[in-house]
Amino acid sequence: MYDLVRVEPIALLPTPAGCAVFLGDGNKVIVFYIDLAIGASINAALAGETPQRPLTHDLYLLTLQAFGAKASRAVIVAFENEIYYARLILEAENEIMERKIVEIDARPSDCIAIAVRAEAPLFVVRELWDRLEDMSSTLQDMRDKGMDFGAL
Repeated sequence: MYDLVRVEPIALLPTPAGCAVFLGDGNKVIVFYIDLAIGASINAALAGETPQRPLTHDLYLLTLQAFGAKASRAVIVAFENEIYYARLILEAENEIMERKIVEIDARPSDCIAIAVRAEAPLFVVRELWDRLEDMSSTLQDMRDKGMDFGAL
């Protein structure tokens, strides 16, 4: 098992090309960029908004629930060639099978959107976390300039 750092989404900022997601552990902040639509999905879930009809991430969780499964955690595991990689960890237990844990390759943005909805923890592998630049001062500078960070 990896040594993990628990993180939370602490800011979302629309950019010309998508959305900047800031994740932090209380001491350090990292940032990466995602599609604007997934940023809006994360922001809506964090704001407690309930759509009239299930969005894709809601539908995914409803499907898991129908089969006796849940998203138990998400882990950002690597950063290679300017791309982040993550794993979504699912747990299932129902009348057909005993408890089963499944690890699925997923985009970090989808992992965050699902974890926020499922109230599941989000982690970064410590070795990766330690290599990433601390963006705390950059985030604070942006906040000092009055930038709008959505529902967080």
